[in-house]
Amino acid sequence: MAERRALDLDALAVSDRFRLFNFTRRDDHVTYLWILRAMDRLREVHQVQVGAGDVAGALRELSAAHPEVTVPDSGLRDRLDQLAADGLVHRFDDASRAGNLASYRNRQSVYQFGELGYWAYQAVENVLGARVEDVNLSRLVFSDVLDDLRALAEANRTGQGEDVYRRLSRLDSVMEDMGRRSAQFHVTLGEILRSTEASPEVFLRHKNALLVHMSDFMAELERYLPRLDTAVHEVEDTGLSTLLSRAAEADERLFMDRAERLEDWRRRWLAVRGWFASDGTAPTRAAELGAATRSAVSGVIALLRQITEAQRSGVNRSTQLRHLAEWVHGAPDDGAAHALMGAAFNMRSARHLGTAHEDGEQISPNTTWWDAPGVEVSVTLFRSDRAPSTGVPKPVRRNPGAKAALRERQAEDRAAERRAARDLVSDGAHARVLDETDTRILLRLVTKALESRSVVAGRLRSADGTDGGTTVRLVPSEEGSTVRTVQGSIHLPGFRLELLAGKGK
Repeated sequence: MAERRALDLDALAVSDRFRLFNFTRRDDHVTYLWILRAMDRLREVHQVQVGAGDVAGALRELSAAHPEVTVPDSGLRDRLDQLAADGLVHRFDDASRAGNLASYRNRQSVYQFGELGYWAYQAVENVLGARVEDVNLSRLVFSDVLDDLRALAEANRTGQGEDVYRRLSRLDSVMEDMGRRSAQFHVTLGEILRSTEASPEVFLRHKNALLVHMSDFMAELERYLPRLDTAVHEVEDTGLSTLLSRAAEADERLFMDRAERLEDWRRRWLAVRGWFASDGTAPTRAAELGAATRSAVSGVIALLRQITEAQRSGVNRSTQLRHLAEWVHGAPDDGAAHALMGAAFNMRSARHLGTAHEDGEQISPNTTWWDAPGVEVSVTLFRSDRAPSTGVPKPVRRNPGAKAALRERQAEDRAAERRAARDLVSDGAHARVLDETDTRILLRLVTKALESRSVVAGRLRSADGTDGGTTVRLVPSEEGSTVRTVQGSIHLPGFRLELLAGKGK
């Protein structure tokens, strides 16, 4: 259940919760751990809020039983403040602890475990307290699960709501413990299969117990799995909605409303069902556990055969490593030694490379390399590990024909503009329709005239604009003027156009 709830957290929430483990990465992480243990010791005697003096006293008590405990002479309050900054504990100011005026003026802080902080501390303690000797596959749990399923069906059939809640809670706890045990067992077994080459005597001493343990578990699983499948369907036949509703009603979690409790119990029941009930499409969790156990048995037998043959022939992994060390030590130079080690352990240069995406904001920083879209990599970078370059600039290609054509076209355009300017001066701009060239010349002249205009005593005086020997003058006029072009009419309210050859006076 915790794993599925963790999948709903966003990147910011995950980062905030990872901050709770910051104390494990500090140089004096052991001191921080003993401080948290001292706070936990005080919490067990119902002293929830503690000061720096209380924590120091608890550390001295712990040092009597554990000599490795260090009681810091100074800096204890700073360390507690650092834990509060990480969110592991909460800090409160308590003026009632001041015994005199000087103490009252100083900060009197008390500290208390945060809810998430206590879970983080417990997670660290669980990792430190894990022992290989504790792992096992509980084969006796199947009979208890079968009894609980049958009792759950009877309680739901007879309307015993509290008994439904108790049985369903027990099934949820058993399923969680069973999943944890199975995962821990197979992880530990994988460690054993990888690490026993250096100490085969340990594996040979426990091989019989290991094989018997897995064989007994497989026998019990195959014997109970059909009955558990039937029991799960019998529970659902009594009314699954009624079952979950009664469990939600009897649930006493105060900070969840009924809809949330109902959804939570529905998820828990689906977890129980996924372990034992088969629907014909996908294997159950119990069947997957059985397949993994059978595969582990095969791995143990294969390792046993390998160890037996190694002991019979006198060649094993440790003797091979000793021979390799002798060869490396007797190599004539460092290059030969590195070449020998590279050939023995297949150490070669990396063949993977990567480049930045063109749009860095398009790809989330939390996206894995497997899910992120690919980017184009040049052949030069892949083959020679050098970024591609543009190379030497290419010589400019001379094209006299294109240049001559361009100059001829520019000369024609200038001649057409000069003719248009002469026509504007001789024929004017109001008594005819201007073509494209005439309009372009006129607009250029009007633009320059408008840029040079000025306002004197609140009135706009005349403005001139000259281009290429042609001058346009904007003369104030109450009637205004209109110029017609092939694209439409240009209205000049308050002005009249006058076109002159040369600069106007």
